[in-house]
Amino acid sequence: MKKIALLIAALGFFGTTLAQIDQKAKIILDNMSDKYSSIPVYKTNFVYRLTNKVEEIDEEFSGEIMVKGEKYVLIMSDQEIFNDGETIWTFLKDANEVNVDYYMPDEGDLSPNNIYAAYKKGYRYRWVENKRIGSRTLDVVELQPENPKDQDKIFFRILLNIDNSDYTIHSWEMYDRGGNVFSYTISGFNPNFKADDDFFKFNESKYPDVEVIDLR
Repeated sequence: MKKIALLIAALGFFGTTLAQIDQKAKIILDNMSDKYSSIPVYKTNFVYRLTNKVEEIDEEFSGEIMVKGEKYVLIMSDQEIFNDGETIWTFLKDANEVNVDYYMPDEGDLSPNNIYAAYKKGYRYRWVENKRIGSRTLDVVELQPENPKDQDKIFFRILLNIDNSDYTIHSWEMYDRGGNVFSYTISGFNPNFKADDDFFKFNESKYPDVEVIDLR
């Protein structure tokens, strides 16, 4: 009984320590989320990189995303994605075709339009360290699935690098079990971008001779 009591006490101490670490991470994450949620519309330029040492993969490209709540427009070199919160249009530049479908968000999907809220459901988190990049000091916060066997969580580890002066995201890395590391680095951020709701709908008239494939 004495051993059990000591074990319970030890676990209780560990739980208290863990909660303190989580609380520090939570304050940082909440401030970050509140910041992005309070901006009506914003535009982010980013550099995306995929690496896999085993498969010898190292790919990089840039893109930009404009966000208004659940709505977004994502522009990359090979495609453009329009999402008005109900319908999603994926325009493939090489094929000059656009696929139209209902927007059914998957909680496992993480991108520059929702990374700031990912921690709120299904993840535990902890503050890791401060690090310097140029003149900026970043808080590094790690996310891991609460349930490691949760199939909806594609990534077993996410590292967020958050500027501790204004709570903007500098970059993040996502690790999956296939050895892939997906990283995004923010290269530009405009919190004063202007766009009405029509901006987030695909305008067929701007894409001559586009083939429309309706999957709804």
